[in-house]
Amino acid sequence: MLEIRTKADGSRARTGTITTAHNRIETPVFMPVGTRGSVRTQTLAQLERLGASIILSNTYHLLVRPGIEVFERLGGLHRWMGWKQSILTDSGGFQIFSLPHARSMGEDGAEFRSYADGTKLLLTPERSIAMQRAIGSDIMMVLDQCIDSTSSREEAQRAMELTHRWARRSLAARAGSEQALFAIVQGACFEDLRRASAEALTSMQGFDGFAIGGLAVGESRAQREDMTELTAQLLPEAMPRYLMGVGTPLDLLEGVHRGIDMFDCILPTAWAQQGVVFTSHGRIDLKRSVHKLAEQPLDRSCDCEACALYSRSYLHHLIKAREPLGWQLLAFHNLRFYLELMTEIRAQIDRGTFAAFHAKQRQILALTDQDNPPAKRPTPKPVRPTTRGQFRVHQSSLGFSSIQHLPSGEVMHAANHPDVEAERVYVEQSIAIEQALAPSGRPLVVWDVGLGAAHNAMALIRKLDSSPHHAPISIVSFERDLDAFQLALSLQRSFPHLRHAAPHILANAGNFRREGLEWRVCQGDFLTTFVTAPQPDVIFYDPFSSHVDAEMWSLETFRRLFAHLAGSVELFTYRSSTALRSSLLAAGFHVAHGVASHPKPETTIALKLAGGVDFSRHAFLGREWLDKRARSSARFSADVAPEHHQQLEQMIRSHAQFCS
Repeated sequence: MLEIRTKADGSRARTGTITTAHNRIETPVFMPVGTRGSVRTQTLAQLERLGASIILSNTYHLLVRPGIEVFERLGGLHRWMGWKQSILTDSGGFQIFSLPHARSMGEDGAEFRSYADGTKLLLTPERSIAMQRAIGSDIMMVLDQCIDSTSSREEAQRAMELTHRWARRSLAARAGSEQALFAIVQGACFEDLRRASAEALTSMQGFDGFAIGGLAVGESRAQREDMTELTAQLLPEAMPRYLMGVGTPLDLLEGVHRGIDMFDCILPTAWAQQGVVFTSHGRIDLKRSVHKLAEQPLDRSCDCEACALYSRSYLHHLIKAREPLGWQLLAFHNLRFYLELMTEIRAQIDRGTFAAFHAKQRQILALTDQDNPPAKRPTPKPVRPTTRGQFRVHQSSLGFSSIQHLPSGEVMHAANHPDVEAERVYVEQSIAIEQALAPSGRPLVVWDVGLGAAHNAMALIRKLDSSPHHAPISIVSFERDLDAFQLALSLQRSFPHLRHAAPHILANAGNFRREGLEWRVCQGDFLTTFVTAPQPDVIFYDPFSSHVDAEMWSLETFRRLFAHLAGSVELFTYRSSTALRSSLLAAGFHVAHGVASHPKPETTIALKLAGGVDFSRHAFLGREWLDKRARSSARFSADVAPEHHQQLEQMIRSHAQFCS
């Protein structure tokens, strides 16, 4: 399938040609993402002007809407959308785990609830291949289990082994189709697992190429590059190597340098909507006020419409005013930049000059418009410290800031925007909060365990700001060390959720009060101080992970907490491991599925049922979870001694929520 043309000196970069039923694709290649059968904001004529030879569409989204029958009756996606070049279809695995309607994962496949009409669907390897065959894509992908790249070794191994079993089933389901089929190497950031995955998949006969999955979901750039280089070397030289979901132009350059042939990413169109563009002098953020009066073009070396016809000032206005024209112009520019970068990379490899090109471009592509301002650089303001005590500001590659704990290296919200997670996981799921927002609602006490940078508390306060007739609400934030909170307060450009009077008054006075709302901080060890706090109705349980603060996740802690709670309580937390849920059940809580929080397929809701609040709307764990738990090799947390396993096993299996 891949004809290699040139190999670069001093690099693993190579050029070649992939031949499909529709065209010949020059590699290395970037595939614009047309998730639902269209590249956002771009017409077919624009894609043709860009010279795109292959696009990516997504099996999951096309299965939900319009459904398999459309493609079976109308002759596939090429004919339906009018696209004459190649199409690669992602299997849908990643989307299942990043959407809030994902419910369960089993040997057969992934069961989820359709976001279109709420019906339950089971996506199996066989159904994914059947859908891709109906779509008629030139390259199909096996269904895989994608997890956070920073997951534990045990979780990564289980996901990898399931991916291998699904790969065999995908091969069988392919039957006699002439469409190409790629396998996906998993293993998170564990070198031995990546080696094992590559060996297992390459030993299966019938694949036409191999993808590297499970990256760009939480790891550092250095980890991503190391795992890419390692895995690429383990894959057959004569077959295409595809790095999934990556990334920025710099990521593409470094991926090619390490032997990658194919890339896809939503960044060119997604960031264009936010005013972020890639140019020959680095990345530019057009939302910045420095561009408001800038008359020069976006990029003098580009002749696309955005650069040839409009000033940065006008483009800045379009983005600030959220005019669709701005998104369309910048998306075309970004896609053109990506595709022309790949054209130039191929030319440099063929000319034997890639090594020097790589060394130069890796510096240029890392620049931002702060390095190349559109006007005379003003006298710099004093730089505010980005470190305080044991914490520092961590800049995500996805464009948001979070807090990193220096002694452990753990990043709070490494892969998911903290404001999004706060709203979806801790506020929007709560039945008690929903009832308190009504004019006739009863007073509410919320424990915010792990104040951190106050994302969870502020998500609730934003909700209250938009619901002026809510019942009286008291928030008690527990925190051992306030340095993370103080650091975020000092850097509001990085943490815009703190642009509100409440956190500043709280920091100065220790509490904040207004009509209907009280917010105070309880500083110290939560396990010592929670007994002095008013009884809660809702608990946001968001301490550091068990790797950093094991005691906060122990069975004994949950037993103490359950015994202390006097009434009906909802507890929400970001974790969803079998061991955690077992400890909560053994402590006496009822346990329910929580919404997904990328890249986690689920979070967890723990409930104390004492009457007064109807929690039946929550999706309680059922006996199918017990069956899945029985297959787990990590049913109990590390703090539970082996001699107690049998007793706790009986307690969990006889729990009231499994006896109905």
